This record gives sequence, C-alpha cells and structure tokens, in this order.
Amino acid sequence: MNLPNTLTILRILAIPVFVICLLYNRFFLALLIFIGAGITDGLDGLIARFCHQRTVIGAYLDPIADKLMLTTAFIVLAVLGIIPSWLTVIVIARDVIILLGILILHLTSHQVKINPIFLGKTSTVLQIVTIAWALLTPSSVVMKALFPAIIWVTAGLIALSGLHYIYIGTKYFNE
Repeated sequence: MNLPNTLTILRILAIPVFVICLLYNRFFLALLIFIGAGITDGLDGLIARFCHQRTVIGAYLDPIADKLMLTTAFIVLAVLGIIPSWLTVIVIARDVIILLGILILHLTSHQVKINPIFLGKTSTVLQIVTIAWALLTPSSVVMKALFPAIIWVTAGLIALSGLHYIYIGTKYFNE
C-alpha cells in the first residue's frame, strides 16, 4: 500500500459521505467533497508517476474510483430531481456499452489497448462540470438559467464519445 493507492481508497470511502451530504441538502459540503475527490485524483496520479509508485492495483482502482464517484453523483442527483434522469441513463449506458465492448473483445481473444480518446476525456470533464454546476445551481439564479444548456451539451458529448468508442471497438473486432 502506497500513498497514491491510499488516496484512491480515500476517494472511494468519501462516496458515502458525499451521498449523505446530498441526501441532507448539504450541497456546498457535497461540492467540497467532490472537489476534494478531484484534487486527490490528480495528486495520486502525480505522485505515482513522479515517485515511481505505479501499481497494478492502482491502475485498476483509480478509474474505478472515478467512475464510482461520477455514477453515484449522477444517480443521487437524478433521484433528488436536480438533474434529469435521462442524462443519468445516458451516462451509465455509455459506460456499460464501453465495458461490454471491452469484455467482448477480450473474450474473442482480441488484444485491446485501452487509450482514452479526446472526446471521452472531454465528456468526463463535462460530466464533472455538470455535477459541480448542479451542486451550485440552487444558490444562483444565473447558474440555474444556464443549467439546461450545460445538460444538453454534456448529453451530446457523451453520446458522441460513446459512438466513437463503438466505432473504435468495431475496428478492433474487424481486424
């Protein structure tokens, strides 16, 4: 167990606290936890690279921690009626499709090198912005007015990145 892996585990352990804050309408505290998770995500990566502390478990845990936080945030915010449920369905469906595609390629003995694409990274950034915006929206009329646009842009980019990953997966499969 090294420092980057400890930070990743702390991010995972912060998820229930984040959910409790949301359930009790402590949006600012939830936002601070969400930001803290983002900071520790960056820190664990930096420390792992610069201090040569990369581990196999860390390579698996880090993206799992990220997806758990994002997925949990979308589900809880949708249940609370803060973001549209259909957006949460799109977020989860894209991730499930990508995972199923990787699994199918693996089961059919295809070597898959998983590299994030620009659209995928941009989609993740917009998902983070959407969650942060949702947590700040109750306190600002201007932010509330702009929130539908953020939601539609996020949904569009998630769909585009999902289609692009499907395209990449079919290329692997056809090779």
